[in-house]
Amino acid sequence: MDFDYSPRQKELIARVSAFMDEHIYPAVPTYEQQHEEGERWKVIPVLEELKAKAKAAGLWNMFMPPSSGHPHLDDTFVFEGEQLTNLEYAPLAEIMGRVSFASEVFNCSAPDTGNMEVLNRFGTREQKERWLRPLMNGDIRSAFLMTEPLVASSDATNIETRIDRDGDDYVINGRKWWSSGVGDPRCKVAIVMGKTNLDAAKHQQQSQVLVPMDAPGMKVLRMLPVFGYDDAPHGHAEVLLENVRVPIADSLLLGEGRGFEISQARLGPGRIHHCMRTIGAAEVALEKMCKRLMSRKAFGKYISEHSVWEERVARARIDIEVTRLLCLKAADMMDKAGNKVARLEISMIKVKAPTMALQVIDDAIQAFGGAGVTSDPGLARAYANQRTLRLADGPDEVHNRTIARMEFAKYGDLAQKIRAERDAERVPVGSR
Repeated sequence: MDFDYSPRQKELIARVSAFMDEHIYPAVPTYEQQHEEGERWKVIPVLEELKAKAKAAGLWNMFMPPSSGHPHLDDTFVFEGEQLTNLEYAPLAEIMGRVSFASEVFNCSAPDTGNMEVLNRFGTREQKERWLRPLMNGDIRSAFLMTEPLVASSDATNIETRIDRDGDDYVINGRKWWSSGVGDPRCKVAIVMGKTNLDAAKHQQQSQVLVPMDAPGMKVLRMLPVFGYDDAPHGHAEVLLENVRVPIADSLLLGEGRGFEISQARLGPGRIHHCMRTIGAAEVALEKMCKRLMSRKAFGKYISEHSVWEERVARARIDIEVTRLLCLKAADMMDKAGNKVARLEISMIKVKAPTMALQVIDDAIQAFGGAGVTSDPGLARAYANQRTLRLADGPDEVHNRTIARMEFAKYGDLAQKIRAERDAERVPVGSR
């Protein structure tokens, strides 16, 4: 088992790290100043300047995996970028995770990454030209609308949004929320998941369609705060779709009833990207915590010399390293065996990464004392961001369910016995 990065990874890690050092870290104060000035939902100038520099440096669209075109569709679209495997991209995502806006600088931020992969794999030539090309160029942004406020969306079969045929058009009605990216004025298109056939099998009722954000009937009801943070200029919205009409030929992705198939292809890589960025955020929190502990004295010695803090720092380092190894293992399995085979590893890292980061950030907040819960060190916002990830792309409970069921499946004879006992209990008393 080789734990060393390949020469290609090392070269890209060095290039991305150097770009962060030279351009992104120094731009953080400017970004924060421009972010606080004027309208909340806007394009931030320094971010556009950084994007131009990243594109010129060839550090652009690195998330796009190789050979991602769908074999049954036109995949002749030519892309810029390195087209890295999940394993090659993972350490770069960690580096980007050290600054909240860094992934957008490299055109590698959610939900655009997942949407671009979907369009690349399942879109028609016309859909790619209209939406994928400007997304890959960084000219527009996009949103993904699946979660709904009136049902338990952790089970996506519950979604109620209807996508009904009317001649050559679809008419869409429903309410979505946690629609990330809708607040950005550059958001021009959304991928919407809804039901096209209520009579089909449970996982074949759903389809995904492309909907322009300026389509009549698309209404942004409100932007949703996360622990009081509005996440401008990106943001998460509650969106109402009232008789939204789109041409079937222009909007349908892959085919009717294939919404779950698209989702599974989309969410695997996205979860790895989130988890690696989470590790980067945890590294930043640990760095801030150590510097704080080594600069303050209490009860006659530096706080870092108190055993309780030695234990917490050691635990943080161990947990970060364990999480990184698990994430790299999941990425490697996805590359070699595919997302379906890597389900266990994807679920494990999706649970482990945000839980780990939250503990490290919480310890860092404690190390800063009263300052920790202010906005000064940035830890409160980091905590809010990471807490959201225990819900995004499937809550912990769903992933733990997958892990547990795959573990139980190792003991087939016992599982068969339990099923038999359960079936026997369901027999009506009068028929015994």
